[in-house]
Amino acid sequence: MVEALSPARVRLREHVLAHSLESGRFTLKSGVESNWFLDTKQTACRPDGILALADAALEVIPHEATAIGGLTMGADAAAFGIAAIAAERGRSLRSFSVRKEAKDHGITGRIAGALEPNDRVIITEDTVTRGTSLMDAVDVVRTFGADPILILVIVDRGGTCAAMAEAAGIAYRPLLTAADLGFEPGT
Repeated sequence: MVEALSPARVRLREHVLAHSLESGRFTLKSGVESNWFLDTKQTACRPDGILALADAALEVIPHEATAIGGLTMGADAAAFGIAAIAAERGRSLRSFSVRKEAKDHGITGRIAGALEPNDRVIITEDTVTRGTSLMDAVDVVRTFGADPILILVIVDRGGTCAAMAEAAGIAYRPLLTAADLGFEPGT
């Protein structure tokens, strides 16, 4: 059974379709060829887009969450924007990035931002097919001493991410799916 989209998710879908979807021939990061591509930073980096994204995300982010972030660059705009809008609405979510490689000077390591040990963390990403980047972020956050409680993505193209999240014992919530955008999952 297909879940009905809330008004906030409908508004997000409309923004993604208008600003983030491209048609053509594309080879995705996963190596899969597709006739559609999503640059969801085009939604997360526009004022009306980040508002739509935050409205949809804040509907599903548990109140016990204390931080939001993920692997840079895919998570940055979403994490920072959602945290800022949450603050305006009386919810405290600190944001952070997970670097692709450890920094060896200044504040070292792979975490940049306001993550603290024992935080209850939302791991986010813009568009996902396989989920390997998300799982890398999960591992780094766990090693840091924080607890990932939800993986939240703007769009799940229909790959293996849900199964990977389940295997890692973390709730998984895509705000939109390929089907929500009118495409077959995994294409």
